[in-house]
Amino acid sequence: SPKADSSDESPKAASKKSASKKKRKLGSRKRGISDMFRSLYRVQMDLSALADTKANIMISINGIIVSILLASISPGIDKNTFLLYPTIALLIGCVISLVFAILAARPRLNTETITMEDVRANRKNLLFFGNFTGLSRNEFEEGLTDLMQDGELLYVNMIRDIYGIGQVLETKFKLLRWSYTLFMF
Repeated sequence: SPKADSSDESPKAASKKSASKKKRKLGSRKRGISDMFRSLYRVQMDLSALADTKANIMISINGIIVSILLASISPGIDKNTFLLYPTIALLIGCVISLVFAILAARPRLNTETITMEDVRANRKNLLFFGNFTGLSRNEFEEGLTDLMQDGELLYVNMIRDIYGIGQVLETKFKLLRWSYTLFMF
């Protein structure tokens, strides 16, 4: 009967269905991985922009306060000596807060020179601009082509890149925390 034929699949047909389901799952996993990396990069870049904006705010505010202190209050300290200590304390606090904000906004550059040997041996992350700028254009193209052909190595480099961005963000936000804390003080 036709019903018996459809329920009694051959092992080969069952294997094909199973393989088809696995491919769909794998495809969706690959897309999920891609979406995860895209999301992580976007969040990291948004956090980096937020940190830079906060640093610029602190630089502007502290710069204005220091300018006002030096331009208008410091000439009057001769006549009002009771303003000397509060002015010095405010000036020192603002200058230190300004230094931390500048350190947070300062670009981080890698000074290590990398070679194609480092890239081939998977010792360096080719995706970080501080690493690949030391390579020639041809070396960079060759390394990136090799990376695109090896999916596992590509993911490892992307993971390293996200980790490196996170390390930079951690430093930025620690410096900003100090800047804001000193400013509040």
